Amino acid sequence: MSPPVAPPGWSRWLVPPAALSVHLSIGQAYAWSVFKPPLESALGLSGTQSALPFQLGIVMLGLSAAFGGTLVERKGPRWAMTVALICFSSGFLLSALGASLEQYWLIVFGYGFVGGIGLGIGYISPVSTLIKWFPDRPGMATGIAIMGFGGGALIASPWSAQMLESFGSDSSGIALAFLVHGLSYAVFMLLGVLLVRVPRDAPGARGTARQAPTGPRVSANQALRTPQFWCLWIVLCMNVTAGIGILEKAAPMITDFFADTSAPVSVTAAAGFVALLSAANMAGRIGWSSTSDLIGRKNIYRVYLGVGALMYALIALFGDSSKPLFVLCALVILSFYGGGFATVPAYLKDLFGTYQVGAIHGRLLTAWSTAGVLGPLIVNWIADRQEEAGRHGAALYGLSFVIMIGLLVVGFVANELIRPVDPRHHVPAPKEAARVERQQSESA
Repeated sequence: MSPPVAPPGWSRWLVPPAALSVHLSIGQAYAWSVFKPPLESALGLSGTQSALPFQLGIVMLGLSAAFGGTLVERKGPRWAMTVALICFSSGFLLSALGASLEQYWLIVFGYGFVGGIGLGIGYISPVSTLIKWFPDRPGMATGIAIMGFGGGALIASPWSAQMLESFGSDSSGIALAFLVHGLSYAVFMLLGVLLVRVPRDAPGARGTARQAPTGPRVSANQALRTPQFWCLWIVLCMNVTAGIGILEKAAPMITDFFADTSAPVSVTAAAGFVALLSAANMAGRIGWSSTSDLIGRKNIYRVYLGVGALMYALIALFGDSSKPLFVLCALVILSFYGGGFATVPAYLKDLFGTYQVGAIHGRLLTAWSTAGVLGPLIVNWIADRQEEAGRHGAALYGLSFVIMIGLLVVGFVANELIRPVDPRHHVPAPKEAARVERQQSESA
């Protein structure tokens, strides 16, 4: 499947909607917490066990993005979006079968392994294409698309809750909800497959705002040899761990925090909280990434990591005494979480250039895989242990939040260590390489 080249007169503003159709679909992953309580009740699972499909999905997202990044660069966005459609939808269909048969391993395999491959390939499918279409505003461009991944749960959370209410929260109801998800997302993602285009090489096409690539040119393999890549890997991993720890357990967490108060949180309100977090995640992706075009990538990550640590401290100290404070701090943390994802492709472009930015981005997403295990594991494991010790309410999460503050401080330090990439890691531009080769042959 060759990449479809935009015809003369094609507007670059048609490309973000194509990316959004895929990212809004795969963003359903952020609504997984809505399925946790029904699965725990229907299949007798612990909180740690019910997090496995989500955790494996994020692990496979990072791994498939890392190993498939170069392939996506070579085969183009339409091929990548097609693979994402097949894997993501198939994951839901397998999960539906697993729920129907009450075989939890099949849900883990379907949603986590197969669907996770769809997450990874789908996530990186439009990134390098968007940066090529919008070289003048890379933060905004990637923010628009990746905003969809953050906003997917804004649709999926209430939709899933309504289906579980209509179909029932037993195993057969969960199976039917998974089935509807798989078929619906296949149709929606197909719109992106049909619409996406890559820019023409010839300059002057309407709306393309093409310009000759400038700045560094670093290959994906060479990027792995630079300290900048690994510092940014730590930055992303710490930021994601802090955000995903709340997001994966959002519905049960807010219920636990205020269970012992005079105003407990209902199941419907908890689902609404998940939707609010998704809205903050989505808004942060476009808002903060666009801001990074103005104030710079390093400065915006100082905000994500420094202010994020402050928000966690406020929740740990005062969260259970004020519901508005808890919700506000969680919304800010999730906006930074989303903004970190949307800003990182532009940060990579600044450091390594556009030469193989999609492949480099794919390799960097292994940080997300690590965080996808760390965040839910820290929060769920500690909450389970605290519950076994007889604690309840906000006391289930205090230690987790202290750990998150420490991780954000580590990320802040790593961001401060990032400097421009040494020119020895650069790949010469074609004309420059030819000139150097000619000079070498003349001197010989």
